[in-house]
Formats: sequence, structure tokens, C-alpha cells
Amino acid sequence: MTALRLPNRQARHLWLWTNGLAETPTGPPDVMGMIRRLGFVQIDTIRNVTRAHHHILWTRNQNYREGMLWPLLGRDRLLFEHFTHDASLIPMETLPIWQRQFRRLGAKVAAHDWYQSGLARDQIAQIRARIEAEGALSTHAFDTKAASREMWSRPPHKKALDQMWYAGDLATCYRENFVKFYNLGERVFPAHLREGPPDRDQIDALCDSALDRLSVASCGEVQRFWGAMDANEARGWLTRRALVSVEIEGADGSWTASHAPPDIEARLEALPTPTARLRILNPFDPAIRDRVRLNRLFGFEYVNEMFVPQAKRRWGYYVYPLLEGDRFVGRIELKADRAAGWLRVTGFWPEPGVKWPASRLDRLDAELTRFARLAGISDIRWAVPHPA
Repeated sequence: MTALRLPNRQARHLWLWTNGLAETPTGPPDVMGMIRRLGFVQIDTIRNVTRAHHHILWTRNQNYREGMLWPLLGRDRLLFEHFTHDASLIPMETLPIWQRQFRRLGAKVAAHDWYQSGLARDQIAQIRARIEAEGALSTHAFDTKAASREMWSRPPHKKALDQMWYAGDLATCYRENFVKFYNLGERVFPAHLREGPPDRDQIDALCDSALDRLSVASCGEVQRFWGAMDANEARGWLTRRALVSVEIEGADGSWTASHAPPDIEARLEALPTPTARLRILNPFDPAIRDRVRLNRLFGFEYVNEMFVPQAKRRWGYYVYPLLEGDRFVGRIELKADRAAGWLRVTGFWPEPGVKWPASRLDRLDAELTRFARLAGISDIRWAVPHPA
């Protein structure tokens, strides 16, 4: 059968639509709808202007505000927190097909040297017993000390809590000022969702939902979407599915073989032209998470340099890609002090070949104003020359 061919521009439009970036980001915000569409939203500790999870949702609807997310986890139990490729908030209805991931990650962490707490079994049992007796507790309720002051070191009780959290024995009950509070999984996860189908059915359902949220993907891209299976398990899923073969044109004119769900032609027929609005994307945005795919589709090279020594950075510490329509037009580095109410542009790098006339700069300034408003900031200034 001849593969369906997607020219580069159509492939870009499909990818942006799939990630909720084709529409103008206005209207009443449906936070759960956005997360369900994405599959999950990654959470991150770093608050540059706002934390990544808030920025990702705001990018898709700029009426979103920071107070809208956490009640869905702690009050409404519509989300649960666990590990995909990183700490993430996942719709609660995913829980039945996440049971094998609890077992999988629980076993992996238990065997990993870094997570060995050094605590005896009865000491770990005492940590769990306190939560069982007292209810939700944060790591601050315990007082064992880390063995060193290195950046990634953790106290023994935190490692023990994390082992139980990865296994699903403990769950994030809620977060307060981003501090995680642990409770027993059986108290957090609804009873009717704690039993999953056989493992193969869980794998198939996760792969189906990954492809649905990728629209077109290789088997490896499907596997990496959730980070919840190995390559052989994903290949087994592929043999059990009748998918559409597609070829995707890259930004350089090359073609890549891939797979698509059976409704791909209907998706393409209904595909909208992306909004022309200029958007500031978060470094952890799902649309740019796969840097290889990003470069292949858009010809845009992006590296997150937060953990790169300053002298070796090409751009900066927290650098945001700038998306306009269906292409990336530059990068911008921002710093903010929310308490003092200011935001500064500390770096700006136009993409090669992209001109910045007054109209494009006006769109960037408008987006900066909207982004600052999310963080309650009104004082916006350029600490580097404003392009003219």
C-alpha cells in the first residue's frame, strides 16, 4: 500500500494542532480538557516567570491562571501525580492502565543505588505508619539528614518516601506552595480505578493514546511518549494494530517513514491554519519536548541550557522559543522578580533569515505584556538592546 505523504507545511500544521497550538488561545479555560488533550502536563520546580506547568497551560488558553490547576489534584481528584519522562500530572481516568507503571518504576527504583535510603525496613515502615496514622505529610515532617550537600543529594526519609511513591503505595495528596504532601495510595486513588486490565492491554492502551496525541509517530516516539514501556513492548503493540503508513517531509526536504491512526485523513481534512499570534513557549512545552522531531519538522535547533555551565552556553539559562504561526522566529531569555513586580528581557536571538520589522516586534511586546500579566507583573523592560 502506498504511504500517505505529508508535505512539510501540512505536517507542521498537524503537529501544532495536535499540541493545542493552532487555535487562538482565548475563551473560557477548560483546564482538564487541555490536559486530557496533551495526555499529561509536566511539572517543574523552577519558577522563572511562572512554573512550567502553568506556562504550558497558559500558552493554550491565556485566560488560564495559576490557581486553577492544583485543586484538580487535591480537591477534585481529577488528576494524579506520577512519573512519565518526568514528574507529571495525569488525568485520573488513566489510572487503570498505569498499574503496571507503578510496579515497573517501583521495582526499578528499589534496585537503583541512588534511591537506597540506608534506612532499615522497620524505619521505612515507621514512615509509612506515621502517614497512615496522621494523614498527609510532607518531607518536612521528617528529620533525617542528607549525607552530603551536593545539589542532587536527598535525605534518607525523602528517598524512602519516593520509593513508596514510585510504587504507588504512597501518592501525592496535594501540593502547597509546590511542596508535595504524601498520603496512602489507597486514600488518594479511587477504588474503582485501582485495578487494571492485563499488562498487554495496558501497553496497547497506552500506545494507542500516545499515537492519538502525536497524530503521526514512529514506534520509538510512541514508546517515549509516556516512558512506560520498553522498545520490545512497543514493537509488540505495533504488530497488533492496523495503522496508516505515512511519510513526513522534513524542513530540509527529506522524508521520514512513520505511522498514523486510522482517522488521519479526517484529521488532515479538518486541519485549521495555525493562528498568526506570536507565542512564548516554555522550555518544557510538549510541542518541543522531542528536540530531534522539532529540528526535523521546523528546522529549529533548541537546547535547554539550564544545567550547562554558563561559559559553555550558546544562549542562556532559561530561554524561551518564539513561535509565530507555523515557524519559530527566535529565542528570548527572561528574568522576573514577582515580589518587586518586574520582568526583564536579558537575551534575544532572532532566527537566521527572520527579519524583525515593527509589526513583529509589536506582536512580541504584546505577548510579553500578556505573559507578565499571568505573573502579576506590570514593569517590563529590555536589559539588552531592543531590536529596531
